[in-house]
Amino acid sequence: MGEGEERHVRRKRYRGNHPRTFEEKYKELDPARYGADLEKILARGDTPAGSHRSIMVAEILAVLAPKPGETAIDATLGYGGHAREVLARILPGGRLFGFDRDPVELRKTTERLHSLGYPETAFTPVHANFSDLGAWLPASGIAGADVFIADLGLSSMQIDDPLRGFTFKRKGPLDMRMDPSRGESARDFLATVSEQRLRDILVANADEGRAEEIARAICLRRGRIATTRDLAEAICSVFPELSFKDPEMAKTLRRSFQAIRIEVNGEFAALERLLADLPTCLKPGARAAILSFHSGEDRRVEAALASGLAAGLYSAVSTESARPGREERYGNPRSTAAKLRWAIRA
Repeated sequence: MGEGEERHVRRKRYRGNHPRTFEEKYKELDPARYGADLEKILARGDTPAGSHRSIMVAEILAVLAPKPGETAIDATLGYGGHAREVLARILPGGRLFGFDRDPVELRKTTERLHSLGYPETAFTPVHANFSDLGAWLPASGIAGADVFIADLGLSSMQIDDPLRGFTFKRKGPLDMRMDPSRGESARDFLATVSEQRLRDILVANADEGRAEEIARAICLRRGRIATTRDLAEAICSVFPELSFKDPEMAKTLRRSFQAIRIEVNGEFAALERLLADLPTCLKPGARAAILSFHSGEDRRVEAALASGLAAGLYSAVSTESARPGREERYGNPRSTAAKLRWAIRA
């Protein structure tokens, strides 16, 4: 090797025939280079690590009917799948504002959309919680939106990355914050929350039937829960008759992690504020579409839209939620819980 030449470092191979850890999935994390490999993953109904598969795209576009020159707001930008489809339909002359409280994913998606040819005049990223929308619009001199979309809950990128601490399936630091630079992590929250308060959170945020026992088990390990695995083990200790991989155990773990995540991020309070401000953020005749993924979200969306209709703020709202079709549920299992509701501004 000549002087000044860099020594080539061979990529560390993963164990076995398939990558297991998030870091080993280098092909999935580099779609521009390994497109053919990603097609195989998508064909078997899986979501490639570090990406997100947009849900009910055709149904949402039918509701929103975006047109050239219109102003659009994506309140939950995420991977930008819905935004990309809307942008293609509001140009020329249109503009989309993409909100996301997650600075990590906001930066990646901004770069992705600009690399696809959407200029800054067409797409503007906004690092903010969607609960700030009502105050942000007038402060920015924007009259309102013709098209509005909110895809609630978590993105696949957040779920899959163990460093974010959202899932019990992979060991990682117990963070759970959608914006890692703000607020209290799940680890710090569980170190101080009272047993009664935690029980109430498990019931209110996830309808957990064994909330009292789970809260007691977590609080008995106070100060010793630092990772997602620590939290999962505390919850599993309530069910010694079930293995970690038992479907019933998985449901309980999912509900418990969901309840704590919602509390750490103040998700219900943020959603309620967004829904209260939404009519004033829409132009007359504007169309809004909201995807929810569990009953706590859907109940709030349904009630707010019905109340807005009764008050004359909306000229029409969905009477029932729409669900992904059978083919989409089969091809993208993560879409199964989705519910779509819509409204038209009076």
